[in-house]
Amino acid sequence: MADPRPGAPRIPILVLFVFLLIAAVVGGVVARMLPVGADESAQPRILAGPGDDSLAPLVKKTAPAVVSIATLVPSPLEQNPLYQDPFFRRYAGIPDAALQPTMAAGSGVIIDGAKGLVITNFHVVRNAEAVQVTLKDGRKFAADPVGLDPNLDLAVLRIGAKNLPTLPLGDSSKLQVGDYVVAIGNPFGLGQTVTSGIISATDRPLGQGDSRRFIQTDAPINPGNSGGALINLHGELVGINSALFSPTQSESSAGNVGIGFAIPSKVVKQVVAEAERAKLAQ
Repeated sequence: MADPRPGAPRIPILVLFVFLLIAAVVGGVVARMLPVGADESAQPRILAGPGDDSLAPLVKKTAPAVVSIATLVPSPLEQNPLYQDPFFRRYAGIPDAALQPTMAAGSGVIIDGAKGLVITNFHVVRNAEAVQVTLKDGRKFAADPVGLDPNLDLAVLRIGAKNLPTLPLGDSSKLQVGDYVVAIGNPFGLGQTVTSGIISATDRPLGQGDSRRFIQTDAPINPGNSGGALINLHGELVGINSALFSPTQSESSAGNVGIGFAIPSKVVKQVVAEAERAKLAQ
């Protein structure tokens, strides 16, 4: 006898066909959302974000590349030949200790761990008789200048160590007002200290007629932070902390009031490249 339901077997096949068609369309949309050949490791890695509970993973990743710098600076009185005479010193009431070199503290960042290159501010090492770099793990190394740029207030140093932690240079031109940043340095010689804040302004001169342009941040920066790192949430170096604004305008009493300045990483790249070219030319 003939089957009275000739269309019945076709219904499940039609449903299956529709399901497979929908799956193919959805798969194609997802595939178009990912770039061809992209892999997860090639994508920018965000180590911290505004919604995270802690900046600890970011700090743990980046802090080992930030160093403390100690310098031995000769006394200005030592340069005066009159003060070399003990009789004149006694007559002028100047103690012998005033002619002794003094220690000063600053910060720096390892930007090439394979070559032992450290970037800091020029004013941190200016007139120094000796420079010592202390890593986060406590190791200490004598440092030699590779490149000095007084106008841009940057200095490239080299230490005798290899395979060091490195802080990659980010693109400071992409910074926007409101971006979160972290500052790491050695304020007041206390040791490595971490603060955080946002970008307050970009392309900021420090005074009238100043052709240089700085990143302004409210991340607390204090004396001793000079030469330290300003880091974005990708764990990249976007600036070298260099100056702070103080209403007193006195370095001895200067402290953070929420206005600090950093040299953009794009300037750091230029100075490092020039230092390496000069080294090759020697």
